[in-house]
Amino acid sequence: MDRIKVSLMILIALLVTGCETNKWAEHEQKLIDEYIESLEDTTYVLYPSGLYYIELRPGTGDFPADHDTVYFKYKAAFTDYVQFDTNDPYTTPFEYVIGSFTGMKMKGVDEGLRYMKAGGKSRLLTPSSLAYGFEGISSIVAGYTPILWTLELDSINPYSGGK
Repeated sequence: MDRIKVSLMILIALLVTGCETNKWAEHEQKLIDEYIESLEDTTYVLYPSGLYYIELRPGTGDFPADHDTVYFKYKAAFTDYVQFDTNDPYTTPFEYVIGSFTGMKMKGVDEGLRYMKAGGKSRLLTPSSLAYGFEGISSIVAGYTPILWTLELDSINPYSGGK
């Protein structure tokens, strides 16, 4: 009898949690849809991962590849353009090794940088699955929050294979 009670309690908890998760996922999709609608005639690319990519200024040269070190400036904002993070006012760009996720856990930024060339500027719309996930980060970003990233790729240092 106790096993049945415990099983029922677990089932109810899963159902309630699933409903909450679905509610937040629906809210996130609504924010994404509203942002995309606001773009009107702006050209964007939707990648299979869910990343929306908008090129603001083309760069030159090659695209970065795994293990290349890139130097870039970024601004992070919500879909209503309220900014919550940036390194833009600083003179030193953020240094990041493509594919490493060291110091940065946003899969969407890593993916977006791969579509840029040095000197380029782009805006990314990352669903939470490519940003801070369903957990969010403390009181700054709630779970299931899509993030707008404005990236300026200053330079690419190609990987030399450890030579």
